[in-house]
Amino acid sequence: MDLSKPSTHANLEAAFGGESMANRKYLFFADVAKQLGHKDLAKLFQDTAAQETEHAFAHFRLLHPELVASNPDQLSDGEKQAMLSRCLELAIGGETYEYTTMYPEFAAQAKQDRDSGAEAEFADQSSESKEHAGIFRTAAKNFGLLTPIEQHHAETYGVALEALQGQGTAGQADQPIPGKWICKVCSVIYDPAEGDPDSGIAAGTPFETIPDDWQCPICGVRKASFVPYREAELKSA
Repeated sequence: MDLSKPSTHANLEAAFGGESMANRKYLFFADVAKQLGHKDLAKLFQDTAAQETEHAFAHFRLLHPELVASNPDQLSDGEKQAMLSRCLELAIGGETYEYTTMYPEFAAQAKQDRDSGAEAEFADQSSESKEHAGIFRTAAKNFGLLTPIEQHHAETYGVALEALQGQGTAGQADQPIPGKWICKVCSVIYDPAEGDPDSGIAAGTPFETIPDDWQCPICGVRKASFVPYREAELKSA
């Protein structure tokens, strides 16, 4: 396949994105089916999701042949490190784009759409406009919450890359950042300076005083699933 042609490269990226999205959607559908007691349908979605993963991997191998190891046992330590470094570089690039560009722009657009929806709501007190305004408000909130998560991921990958290069050992800071807590399931970071106003948690509220039945605004787990937030840190070898 001639990847020197921009259209072919773009099509492969689009195909990879489509197959990857299908995988996550089908796993979500499988979870819905499982919750509703349809185990056979859940298995169908899970099996199809696994197939979509293989399709996505096939596209990604063409996009990044430098990451394909036909015979890993024959690779030198330097070649193995180069491949792993490339994986981390791609991960860092993706996460950095998400927290510096994608989510900030999405959040700004969602806020703009929310405000436009609010104007329409004042002009026409319809249930539909209220629903749309609520959706935009939630989207703006979620995009804002995801920005520090992706930054956390990028920094963690950065430390892992430095460790891979022999500069030390990947780990976490000995002391947590005062006041901040992180969800063990989705990595959302609770910052007392921000609080969680949509859930009735005012800015300035310490995590320790939040009710035990409070739920993570992204994944829905309870307060007990949060731990003190420690930044990724490179330890001395």
